[in-house]
Amino acid sequence: MIIENALQAMRALLDHRLRTALSILGITIGIAAVMAVSTVSKGGNYLIYSELETFGLRSVWISRDRNADTRSGQQVKPGSGIKARDIPLLNQAKAEMGIVRLTPLIWPNDQHRFVSRGNRSLTADVRGVGRDYFEVVNDVITHGRLFLRNDINESRPYAVLGSNVVKRLFESPEDAIGAEVRIGNQRVVVIGLLQPKSRDFLASIGSVGGQDANDRVLIPYTLMQRIRGSDDVHSLQLEAKSRTGASEAGESVIEQLQQQHQNRFAYRFETMDSHIQTADRILDGVAIIGVIAASVSLLVAGMGIMNMMGTAVLERTREIGIRKAIGAREQDILMQFLFEAMFIGIVGGLLGLLIGAAASVTLAQLTGFP
Repeated sequence: MIIENALQAMRALLDHRLRTALSILGITIGIAAVMAVSTVSKGGNYLIYSELETFGLRSVWISRDRNADTRSGQQVKPGSGIKARDIPLLNQAKAEMGIVRLTPLIWPNDQHRFVSRGNRSLTADVRGVGRDYFEVVNDVITHGRLFLRNDINESRPYAVLGSNVVKRLFESPEDAIGAEVRIGNQRVVVIGLLQPKSRDFLASIGSVGGQDANDRVLIPYTLMQRIRGSDDVHSLQLEAKSRTGASEAGESVIEQLQQQHQNRFAYRFETMDSHIQTADRILDGVAIIGVIAASVSLLVAGMGIMNMMGTAVLERTREIGIRKAIGAREQDILMQFLFEAMFIGIVGGLLGLLIGAAASVTLAQLTGFP
């Protein structure tokens, strides 16, 4: 009986090919739209997190809070509030503070942002960093090597360059290793080249600002201190053991710094969570709007099937009467119409999956989303 109902339902649908095709098309478009929107949303989330990883998802930045002195009405004390001698003490206590790695960050004076080689020059994001910096921000080396412990301890004039700097100063990456460049008046030898990093999507939504990561020129922080003639450290970047423990790690470091400096300075910290939450809010909002819009089309398609079935019942009143007269049960007649609706849903669903998959691949190629 089920097979007979199914065959009758298929014959009925074939008798009204145009109406059946339009109902199938509605379901196909609805499912394909939901798939495409969901795929773009997932791809956007993946893309954002891959770009956020270029900063380190568990990163915490700590620096002096100069506004605290202004708010309290006290005279602003000179200095960054973090000294070179603080670094070994913090490293010794990092396990207890929930820290995996820690690196100083020191920025140059304006004249030392100018990087040149021969007649080629550019303004770069020059910074002095520690040995752990590259692991904290997930940097990958493509040529040469990173800083060793002795490079830091002995303030060796070495540099690691970002990909944009290499392109503008050298003919090829192979020419860069071992070559000399000038940072202001300081000569440094290039010992390593960094893999390019993309933060274009984050910049487009305004989640994370700052200079292009590929414009960096990194030197030992001890060398930068020698260039500046000061043992000040502008800020610390640390990697917490977990994202949830990032705030606690930042507070522990601030407490340690205040003890070491007898509470003469106020400090503040920033974690990646604020940027992650901003990106998530934007993407979630876009995804919700997209899914609602796509779901409306799917709902309309479902109502189209319902309308078609209602019309079919009205058109076939005589057929239904004849079938009941010769002994057909109401549930058999109902089953036939349900089979018709089911066939439309299945065929439209399968086509929607195929078209939705094709649309997802096409959108990924057009937008650059994974």
